[in-house]
Amino acid sequence: MRYGLIAALAAFAVVIAPAVKADDAPKDVKGIFLMSDFPAVTLRPGETSTVSLRLQNYDTAPDRLALSVSGVPKGWTATLMGGGQPVQAAMPATNSSVSLDLRLDVPKNAPMGTQTLTVAATGSSTNLQLPIAVTLAKDLPAKLSLTPQLPELRGTSKSSFEYDLNIKNDSGKKLTVSLSAQAPKNFDASFTEQYGTQELNAVPVDAGQSKTVKLKVTPPNTANAGEYKVTARIAAEDASATTDLGLDITGQPKLDVSGREGLVSTRAAAGKETSVPVVITNTGTAPAEDVELSGSAPSGWKITFNPTTVDRIAPDKNKEVQALITPTDKAIAGDYVTSITASARGESASTDFRVTVTTSTMWGIAGVGIIGVALLVMVGAVARFGRR
Repeated sequence: MRYGLIAALAAFAVVIAPAVKADDAPKDVKGIFLMSDFPAVTLRPGETSTVSLRLQNYDTAPDRLALSVSGVPKGWTATLMGGGQPVQAAMPATNSSVSLDLRLDVPKNAPMGTQTLTVAATGSSTNLQLPIAVTLAKDLPAKLSLTPQLPELRGTSKSSFEYDLNIKNDSGKKLTVSLSAQAPKNFDASFTEQYGTQELNAVPVDAGQSKTVKLKVTPPNTANAGEYKVTARIAAEDASATTDLGLDITGQPKLDVSGREGLVSTRAAAGKETSVPVVITNTGTAPAEDVELSGSAPSGWKITFNPTTVDRIAPDKNKEVQALITPTDKAIAGDYVTSITASARGESASTDFRVTVTTSTMWGIAGVGIIGVALLVMVGAVARFGRR
């Protein structure tokens, strides 16, 4: 009687062994086990579905195991898959596992009810059997869930907001899931692969599996600072799921450089400093902080600013600075171009100012003197040589 009880307990242990997960097994467990996370499933006639299996080897020498499925009802097709192709044997290494799939093709006219299929793995010293209960139901409703990894993002109007969305197919069949998003006016929203750039309108998701896609939302450059909401939606057959996503746009300064009253030209004398009023306007949605001024002028010219930095310009406000431009002493009379740039927080703007240079008065006086001397020499020469 005692030995019979021990044998019964051992047989019971073999039956329940497949339900033990590898991570939960005690450290002293030893042997090869055939397991499934879901050894009882519900399917719909006329559909193809898979049941995930695995062979786990705990501290045992590798053994070649022949695989088979028995108890398959008439008209059904049961195929053991490994690595994406049909397999007839498997050999898990020591302290490792081999993943398998039991693919079931059920005919449309299959009767309702529960059928039990048995997956077997047989080796030189191993005989494993795992019963799989398959229940057929006429209507197995689709069920979807949509979960964002980070539902709230923050950035400027120049940012691209990218959300990783996890799609879970909790139904018993493979679904083609459509993707859509409702965003504020003039916001661009598109779905792509999680690690790719291919845009998507729909994705296939296997029964009981998950897939992650990326939703990219790009606001217009003119978007005001504030909080916005985007709603992502997935749908397949009669199932759907939505999730709300948040965008916090912090605003972005936008600079414009011009002259006072729009005038972008001035006159300057060669070798003399000329002060040119420059107006810096912030047309953006956030204050412009520490606005730095710089200029580009012809070779030999000098250009400085007073002040050189503007601490802060609020949105829709402006500040005036003075550009101090000094042409070179030897500048020839004519029109020249000087570029003035304002920069703040990665935002910059520049405008070209036309500078009309006139020669210095000193050069004019020297020129007149030279001409006078030349005339005197000419008159003296005529008087002297004319008498001869």
